[in-house]
Amino acid sequence: MSNSNDSASKAFPLATEEMNGLLLDLVQQAGNYKQLKKGANEATKALNRGHAEIVLLAADAEPLEIILHLPLLCEDKNVPYIFVHSKVALGRACGVSRPVISCAITSRDGSPLNQQIVEAKDNIERLLI
Repeated sequence: MSNSNDSASKAFPLATEEMNGLLLDLVQQAGNYKQLKKGANEATKALNRGHAEIVLLAADAEPLEIILHLPLLCEDKNVPYIFVHSKVALGRACGVSRPVISCAITSRDGSPLNQQIVEAKDNIERLLI
């Protein structure tokens, strides 16, 4: 069993409580606009194809190593990523009844979410400074 403190150090950057709620709202809206890829495999494909705008990861994924390839891929593709607190909450925001350990918000021309996506990216980049 890994030490939970050790997992927390790998889950960087971790969203603040306020930001966590805003990001989960954005995920829910992205799902409504069909701009959401759920799961580590779909998020990986979206990144490789250049469709991903933001990647969200669950900090409580067990073991965390199953999603730690995504931050490396995000850095290669210059896509911001952030860890949210709960895989259950992420699953609920994605509109599924199961926990979701990773999801990607994708881009679409003329989407009403574009402004919110830009603001979320700015907030994530501020956490990294």
